[in-house]
Amino acid sequence: MSLQFHNQLTKKLDTFTPLSEGKVLMYTCGPTVYDTLHVGNWTAYIYWDTLVRLLRAHHLDVTRVMNITDVGHLVSDGDDGEDKLEKGARREGKTAWDVAELYTNDFLEGMKRLNLLTPEHIAKATDYIVEQLQLVRTLKGKGFTYQTSDGVYFDTSKFPRYDDFADLHLEAQKAGARVAANPEKHAPSDFALWKFTPEGQTRDMQWPTPADLIEEGVERPGFPGWHLECSAMAMKLLGNTIDIHTGGIDHIPVHHTNEIAQSEAATDQPLSQFWLHNNHLKVDGTKISKSLENGFTLDDLVEKGFEPLDLRLFTLQSHYRTEGNFTFDNLAAAQHRRLRWRNVAALRHQIHDTLQEHEGEDTYGLYAASQALVEALSDDLDTPGAFRLIDEVFGKLESARLGTIHRHGLVSFLTTIDELLGLQLLESTNDITDEPKQLIIERERARENKDWDTSDRLRAKIEKSGISIRDTADGTIWEYVS
Repeated sequence: MSLQFHNQLTKKLDTFTPLSEGKVLMYTCGPTVYDTLHVGNWTAYIYWDTLVRLLRAHHLDVTRVMNITDVGHLVSDGDDGEDKLEKGARREGKTAWDVAELYTNDFLEGMKRLNLLTPEHIAKATDYIVEQLQLVRTLKGKGFTYQTSDGVYFDTSKFPRYDDFADLHLEAQKAGARVAANPEKHAPSDFALWKFTPEGQTRDMQWPTPADLIEEGVERPGFPGWHLECSAMAMKLLGNTIDIHTGGIDHIPVHHTNEIAQSEAATDQPLSQFWLHNNHLKVDGTKISKSLENGFTLDDLVEKGFEPLDLRLFTLQSHYRTEGNFTFDNLAAAQHRRLRWRNVAALRHQIHDTLQEHEGEDTYGLYAASQALVEALSDDLDTPGAFRLIDEVFGKLESARLGTIHRHGLVSFLTTIDELLGLQLLESTNDITDEPKQLIIERERARENKDWDTSDRLRAKIEKSGISIRDTADGTIWEYVS
């Protein structure tokens, strides 16, 4: 079974083969930790977590780095404006270091709430200043940099392939069309590797600029440009060439284009053989923005009666390369779907393995469904196709007689779903306690005796314990109500 992904490098669907047999080196662009993440931010991490799960299902050993941008990300994709961490510090009356720690911890807690796998390396930009400066030194030594009054810049004219990745057509661009105009820059596409702290200012996060990196040889404090960290940390932790680099489509024209330029100029080797990008998530068909107050956080969702895993399921209903649209009605539909799937998972508490493994396979195909799920996701991470398969299999189980469902096959399929999609169907579906079970038995006896008043009274008592009951030809099935 082959893996196929849409590769931005080639602009087509490519079959994935790791550079080293059995091993995958992967880099995920992480958050800029100046505020709480919103639903649009989380979308990327949900998709790339699912990608890691899929690679492991193919028996590949994945080593992943995710960066934490805690310095250097300016408020625009250009080289002007305020650092987002400095802005967050001013907003909250804290230091930039305090803001970075606060929202890094908030992000890591959010990962747990969404059941996201922890990358092997979570790398903070501020922990790799030495490596970033060494990369600037290498680029300077190879003639790729120049200095202005506000920093050291990468000269994109020295890297002929600069516009290939994003099809930028640079000659058709005018100064300031893509990034803010800077009269000292040789070209609008040139980008800052290292920014100098403006004269007369002191930043919370700044470091001495080594004398050999400054033309006049006078030490000046400064800080790294946003793009520099990813290249420096990827090369330090994973090597010069990796298998997969992931991020959002907004990274294509600037951040990832700049990563490629500075990395490959320094090493003369490809940075990554595959580049995967997720599309945007809108809210009510509109871009997420502070002014519209539509950047809903995980806490906002919980306050409205949802769980973080509802957002995970909602996200995976759409393909990673399609634009998503978040509404609370859509999230409620996802919540209902997850409840339905949890109730199918709860059937395992109500059946016993009296069947041989081969019995019922032609009808329900539970073991074959596990393999089919991997195959669906292997086609460019087709999560909508995987969801259709699950709905089809679960639909058959919902209409089946309990005695015809093979319990081990059901548990095996649920385990595969949880391992691939991270929905915790098994973990979130504990068996009910003995008390409601006893009431269900008493009610079945009342129904056998046509004692409908007792049956109705017992039903009401059972439902007070947080479950509902459904009468079938096979007996009573209990289900969660939320």
